[in-house]
Amino acid sequence: MTKALLLGAFALALGTFALRFAGPMLRNRVKVSPRAIRLMEIASVVLLTALVVTTLVPTGHSPVGLALPAGVLVAAVLAWRKTHILLVLAAAAGTTAALRYLGLS
Repeated sequence: MTKALLLGAFALALGTFALRFAGPMLRNRVKVSPRAIRLMEIASVVLLTALVVTTLVPTGHSPVGLALPAGVLVAAVLAWRKTHILLVLAAAAGTTAALRYLGLS
């Protein structure tokens, strides 16, 4: 099983590298229409919104506290204001950690 796991991880790493390498190599060869670019921009916003909403909605039978939704909400507001991603992540994690420390898990 260990060999299969290592082989799978290697295959995923190789595939990721190939996709990242293909972008700059094909940049000048593939023309994307302005409509397709606009649709991809809209799709990214929809995808991020769906991620925020699914994180805010509780699942399972465990009690849901205030910390996680508050952290996601902070991240959503900062991302909407086009804040740098590292600051968004740090603020969301800090908010969640602080609220959990205060017992609002």
